[in-house]
Amino acid sequence: EDLGRRRARRRTTPTRAMHRVGKTFVKTTKRGQAVTKVRRERYLRDDVYVGCGDAAVEARYRGRDEALYVLRPERRGAKSERTIALIDSNVALHQMDALADARVTDVVICATVMEETRNKSRTSYERLRGLCKDKEKRFYVFSNENHAETYAEDVAGESANDRNDRAIRKAAAFYRRAIPRAACERVTLVTNDRGNARKAREENIDVMSVIEWIQSISNDASLVDLVVPGGGAEIPEDERDAKRAKSGGGASASVFEAYLDANDIKEGLASGKLIKGGVRTSRYNPFEAHVMNEGTGEGVLLSGRAAMNRAIDGDLVAVEILPESQWIRPGGMIITGTAEEDKETSSADVDAKDDAGGLAPETADETDVAVAATKASGVVPTGKVVGIIRRNWRERGYAASVDMGRDGKGPTAAGGGFASRVLCVPSDRRFPKIRIQTRQLEGLLDQRIVVVIDDWPADSMYPEGHYVKSLGLIGSVDAETQALLLENDVDDRPFAPAVYACVPALPWKVTDDNLAEPGREDLRDLLVCSVDPPGCKDIDDALSARDIDDERIEIGVHIADVTSFLFPDTAMDEEAARRGTTTYLVQRRLDMLPGALTTDICSLVGGQERLAFSAFWIVQKSTMLPDETVKPRFTKSVIKSAAALTYEQAQTRIDDASLNDDLTLSLRRLRDVARQLRKRRMANGALTLASPEVRFEMDQQSSDPLDVGMYVTRETNQMVEEMMLLANVSTAERILQAYPAAAMLRRHPIPEQKMFEPLLKAAKACGVDIDTQSNRTLAASLDAAVRPEDAYFNTLLRLQATRCMSQAVYCSSGQYAGPERMHYGLAMPLYTHFTSPIRRYADVIVHRLLSAAIGLCPRHKSLEDSDHVKSVADVCNVRHRNSQQAGRASVELHTLVFFRKRKIVADARVFKVRANGLVVFVPKFGIEGPVLFVEGENSDTATCTLDEDAMTVTHKGKTWKVFDRLTVRVEVEQLPAHRSRLLITIVPDDTPRGEIASA
Repeated sequence: EDLGRRRARRRTTPTRAMHRVGKTFVKTTKRGQAVTKVRRERYLRDDVYVGCGDAAVEARYRGRDEALYVLRPERRGAKSERTIALIDSNVALHQMDALADARVTDVVICATVMEETRNKSRTSYERLRGLCKDKEKRFYVFSNENHAETYAEDVAGESANDRNDRAIRKAAAFYRRAIPRAACERVTLVTNDRGNARKAREENIDVMSVIEWIQSISNDASLVDLVVPGGGAEIPEDERDAKRAKSGGGASASVFEAYLDANDIKEGLASGKLIKGGVRTSRYNPFEAHVMNEGTGEGVLLSGRAAMNRAIDGDLVAVEILPESQWIRPGGMIITGTAEEDKETSSADVDAKDDAGGLAPETADETDVAVAATKASGVVPTGKVVGIIRRNWRERGYAASVDMGRDGKGPTAAGGGFASRVLCVPSDRRFPKIRIQTRQLEGLLDQRIVVVIDDWPADSMYPEGHYVKSLGLIGSVDAETQALLLENDVDDRPFAPAVYACVPALPWKVTDDNLAEPGREDLRDLLVCSVDPPGCKDIDDALSARDIDDERIEIGVHIADVTSFLFPDTAMDEEAARRGTTTYLVQRRLDMLPGALTTDICSLVGGQERLAFSAFWIVQKSTMLPDETVKPRFTKSVIKSAAALTYEQAQTRIDDASLNDDLTLSLRRLRDVARQLRKRRMANGALTLASPEVRFEMDQQSSDPLDVGMYVTRETNQMVEEMMLLANVSTAERILQAYPAAAMLRRHPIPEQKMFEPLLKAAKACGVDIDTQSNRTLAASLDAAVRPEDAYFNTLLRLQATRCMSQAVYCSSGQYAGPERMHYGLAMPLYTHFTSPIRRYADVIVHRLLSAAIGLCPRHKSLEDSDHVKSVADVCNVRHRNSQQAGRASVELHTLVFFRKRKIVADARVFKVRANGLVVFVPKFGIEGPVLFVEGENSDTATCTLDEDAMTVTHKGKTWKVFDRLTVRVEVEQLPAHRSRLLITIVPDDTPRGEIASA
C-alpha cells in the first residue's frame, strides 16, 4: 500500500512544474456552519496534453503517449470541416441525450465541467463519465485546472459560476492555439449561456449554440429533436411568448403562481409557516396529491393543478397550509380528465390508461396516501405548493405516447421542415402531459416513445420537454416491456466484458482445492433437496432433515455459496451492487449476476456437487422446535442435492402414504418442524397477510398468455418459508452479535395508527371490530373476522390490512436500536436476508458478514463502516422496490394481452366507493379497476349518493357497499392509434361466468 502511494506521488508530481498556486476556502458543516479555513495548493504544469495526435500539433501539446490521442475529428457538414467542441457545464447538465448520440464525437470535457456536473447532478456526471470511457465517442477530459496556460485565478467579487465560465473560455482559447487549422479547421466553445457566448466573442473565441453545433454535425430530425431548447439558459419572457405565438398558442399570462425564492422558503420552514415533504399523486385522480410533513408525518392535501403548482409525483416541495376555512374533503370521485386542461388544448383529456383496470396494489407504498380528517365534516388540512426544494424529474425520461385528441386522428405535422409542438401523455397517469417539439411527428403517432421534462414555466399548463427515442409500436409486448423497465429504472443491458471476465469457465465442478478449504465441510453424503416454483433455474436454497437419535432431529438449510465466486472490489461485484436484485418479469428474468453463475455454477441443481453455506439446528422431537440451549451451527460446505422438486411435487410426496423413502421422510420431518415454527410465530403476533399474486400459463411458441389465475399455495410453500425465516433470524442474531454497529438487517416499521384508517373504516362499515394497537391484537382481530356465509370476506380484510403497511426495508444496525430493528409483520425482534444471494445483493453482504463472524475470513474494510452498510442498504431498498414494481407492471401488461382476445365474466368485490362509481377487485385475475356510473362532459353526479361513513354509494336505486359481491365483464377496449385499456363493467348477477363466445 505504501509503495502504491509512492508511485501515485511520482505520477502526480510535475516533471516540469512551473509554479504553485494556492486557494483558501472555508470548510463548513452540512448545516452551513463555518468550521475552519483550508488552503489547497495546486501544481500548474505545462505537460498536460490536448488529446489530439495529429502531426500538425506541436509535440509539447501532443505528447508522446498515443493512448492519449483521443480526438480524431472527421470532415462533415456542408463545409466539410473538422470540428472539436468544448462544452460548458450547462450543456453537460441539460443536453445529455444529444451528447450521448453516436453521431456526436470529438468533444473536450474540461475538468471544470466534470467537477461542476458532479456537484450538481450525480446522474449526469455518471453518464458523462461513461461517454468519456467510450472509445467510439472520442470524448477527452482535459485537466484545465492543472495547466499553466489554462488555470483561471480567482478574482475578487467574481461568482463561482462566472469564474468557471472564464476558465472554460480560457481553455477554448488555448485549444485554438494548440491545435492548428491544419489539424482541425474549427475549435469551438458550445454554450447556450448568452452572457458566456458574448464574452467569448469579445475574446475572439469561436462559439456556437447547442442547436448550431448539432446541426453542423447532422440536420437529421432524430438528432436535432434531442436538443433541449434553451438547454438550461433562461429564455426571456418576450421570446417565450413569441415562440408560443408562432406555434399557435399565443402569448399568455402566468397559469401558475410564481415560486418563493430560496431565502423565503428557508425562513418559512424555520418559522413553521411552511412545511416540507414529498408529493404523492393519487392513482385515480392525477389532479389530487398529498404531501407528508417530514417534521410531523401529518398529511396535507393538494387539490387541483393550481395547488400542485407544477409539482409532480416524487418532488420535494415547500407547502403553505391554507386557512381552515379553505380546507376541503379529499376528492371522492374517479377522475378521467378535467375541463381545466381544455383551456390550453383541445386534445383528449385522458390517456388510454386513465380509467383502465390494472393489477391490485399490495402495500401502502403502492396505494393512495390517506390524509386524516381533523373535523367531523371530513375536511382535511389543505395547502398549496409555494416552492420546489428538489425536483424528481427523471433524466432517463418517461414512457409516453403522442396525445391523439378527442377524435383520435392525432395532431398534424407542421411541414416544411419545421418542428411540431405536440402533447405527449405519460404511461403513468400520475404525471402530467409533456409538450415537445419534433420533426418526426408522423412516425411517432403509433409509437411508445421516451420523453424528458426540461422545464415547466409558470405560463404553461404543461411542462416542456424533448423527444428521446421510440421503443416500438404501442401495445406490443416488447415495446411495453421496455417502457415498464424504463419507468421503474431497471437495467436490462447485457453485462460488460469486465464482468464476464470474473466468471469461472464452464463446465465448472467442485475441485479438491474446494474440499480442502479451511472451514468447508464435505456434506455430499447428506440427503439434501430443493423445493421451488416450477421452472426455477436460480436455485438458492436446499433443505435437509435427519434423525440424530430417538429424541433429536438435525435440520439444515443450505444456501448457494455465491461469495466464493463474487469477490469485493471487482467489476462483477460493482455491477451486482448497482443492480441490487434480480428482476422477474412474466416472460423473462433480468439477472443480478451473469447467467453462468445464476443458473449453473451457484445454482443448487439436482444431482450436481455445489458449494454451499449451511446452517444447522437441533430439534427436539417432543416439541418439533429447535433446542434453544444449542446454538445454530454455520459452516461452508459441499453438497449434492438429491432432487430439485417443485412445491407440487414435494406436496405429492408428503401426502402419498405409500411413499416412505428417505427423501419423503425427510420432507415430512421438515413439514412437521415448519408447522410448529409457524404456530409459534402466530402466537407471537405474526400477521397472515394477503396479496393478489397471479401466474400465467404461456404459449411456448408465441409467448402469449393462454390462461391467468391466482397463484395456488400449498403447505410445502409454508414449509420452505418457515425454514428460510429460521435461517434468516439465526443469521441476523449471529452477525449482530459480532458487529453490533454495522450488521445488515431487514426491518419492518411499526405502522402509525393513522395508516390503518382505511382498514378501520371498512371494518366498521361491515360491522367488524379490528384492534390495531399491536401486531398481536391485529392478528387476533383478523383471525376472528369471519363470515360463515362469505369465505372470501376475511381475505378482503387481510388485503386491506396489507395495504395499510409499508414495505420492509434493509438497514444498518447502527441506524436503529432495540425495538426499532424489529420486523412488525413477522413479529420478530431481528431479521435479515441470508437465503437468496444469487438474486439479492443484500444477502451477499450478509454472507460476507457471517463468514467473518464465524472466523472464515477477515471482515472487508468497507463493512466496518456503518455508514457504508447503510448506503448499500439504501441502494438495495431502491432496487428492490423498482424490481417489484417492474414485475407487477409486467403482470399488468400480460393481463392486458390475455384479455385482448377474450371477454370474461367473473365474480368481483367492491373495494372502494366513490361519488361517481366503484373501485372493484376481481380475485380470479388479481386485477383492480374503476367502474364509473356516470362519466363524460355532461355527467351528473347528483344521480349518485355517497356515504363515506357507511362506505356506500347509491345510483339509480341500487346501493353498493364496500366488500359487496358483484358480477363484472372484463375486456379490452380498443382505442385509436393502437391504444387499448382494460375495461371492467358491471353485468347482471345471473350472467354465466366464464369466457364469452365470440359472435
